[in-house]
Amino acid sequence: MSALVEGSWDDARAIAAESFSTLASEKLGLTNCLGRTLARDVRALVNLPTYATSAMDGYAVSGTGPWLIVGEVKAGLPMKTALKDGQAVGIATGAVIPENTFGVIRWEVAQVDGQQLTGKLLKGQEIRPAAHECTAGDLLIESGTVLNPAMIGLLAAAGFDCVDVISQPRVALVLLGDEIQLSGIPSDGLVRDALGPQLPGWLVAMGATVVSTQYISDELDLVVGALKDACASADIVITTGGTAQGPRDYLHGALDAIDAQILVDTVKVRPGHPMLLARKDATAILGLPGNPQSAVVALMSLGQPVIASKLGQSQKKLSVVTTASELTAPEDFTRLIIGNLIDGQFHVGPFLGSAMLRGLAQSDGFAIVTKALTGAGAQVRWLDLPA
Repeated sequence: MSALVEGSWDDARAIAAESFSTLASEKLGLTNCLGRTLARDVRALVNLPTYATSAMDGYAVSGTGPWLIVGEVKAGLPMKTALKDGQAVGIATGAVIPENTFGVIRWEVAQVDGQQLTGKLLKGQEIRPAAHECTAGDLLIESGTVLNPAMIGLLAAAGFDCVDVISQPRVALVLLGDEIQLSGIPSDGLVRDALGPQLPGWLVAMGATVVSTQYISDELDLVVGALKDACASADIVITTGGTAQGPRDYLHGALDAIDAQILVDTVKVRPGHPMLLARKDATAILGLPGNPQSAVVALMSLGQPVIASKLGQSQKKLSVVTTASELTAPEDFTRLIIGNLIDGQFHVGPFLGSAMLRGLAQSDGFAIVTKALTGAGAQVRWLDLPA
C-alpha cells in the first residue's frame, strides 16, 4: 500500500480508521470498568427483577378485603409460607411478594384499625413482576460500548462481578526539538513545552494510557533510537515536530531507518497540514506537527480514529450544525476552525493561529469547513473535543 501524500482530510481519516486491528481483551472487576470499552456482547445472567417484588411500602394482601394483618415481610427476607385468603402482611419496597398475593396497598392509603386492613385494590397493583425489565439471556450491552456508571450498575444488577474489556492502547510520547524548555518562564529563544503536559489528558479522554514520555533533540540517530524503544513498548507512538521536510526534520528519515511504513504523509487541512501516520508491525506511529494547535488538530484527525480502531469502537460520526457566521477555507483544503456550539449554532473561537492555544482552551470543538466560502446559516460538520 502506497502512502496517501497530501490527500484529503476525509481520506486520511478513513486510512487511520481502517489500518489497525483491535487489541486483546482483559477481564476486570466492574468497579474498574468506568470508561472502558466492552469486548463482547453482554447478556443478562438472571431475570430482572429476579423475583416479583413490591414497588411500594405497604401491605401485600390475598383475596378480597377486609384483611387480617398477620406479619411483615422485609426486603431480603422472603416469607416462607403462602398468604391465605383474607390475610395481609406489611411489606417493604423491594421485598419479595408472598405466594398467593393479589396486590399491594400503599401504606399511605391503607385503612388500618388494629389488625384489620381495608382499602381499594386492583389485581397486581404495586407489584413489580419477575423478568419485567429483562429475561436471563437478553442482550444488555453490545461490544464496543464505552461503559458509563449506569451501565456498570445494570451489569451488577444482572449478576456480573467482572466483564471483558478491550485493553487500553499504550501510548509512548516522543517529543522532538532543540527549542523546548520543560519548566519555568522560557528564555534564550526557547519555548515552553505545551504538548507534553496536555497530550496525556486528551489521550486518556479517548481511552488510551500514556506509558512513557521522551524528550529528544533533533539528531537523526537519537530520533531513530527513541522510535525503536517506543515501538517496543507501545501500541501507539506519538511524536511532536519534525514532520515537515526542513533541514532539522528527521522523522521521515527515522521512519525509513526502522522500516516503518508511511500511510499518510501530509494532509490537505489547515491547521495541521504536515501530520503523518505510519506503522511498524502492529504499532501505529502518529507524527504531530510542532505548532500546538496544529498538533491537537492532527491528534483529533488521525489519532482519534486510530485509538477507536484499537479499542474496537465504532468510528465517530460527525454531527451537522449551523454556523452563525461566514467561514472560509483555503482552496482545495479542509479547515478545522475552533469554536463552540451555542444554542445549536457554531460560533468561531478567538485566537485561531496554529501556534496558539488560548482559543483552543476556550473551545469545545471544531467546525469542519470544506468550501472556500461558507455563508452564515449554512451547515458544517462538527468534531467535538473529548471531555
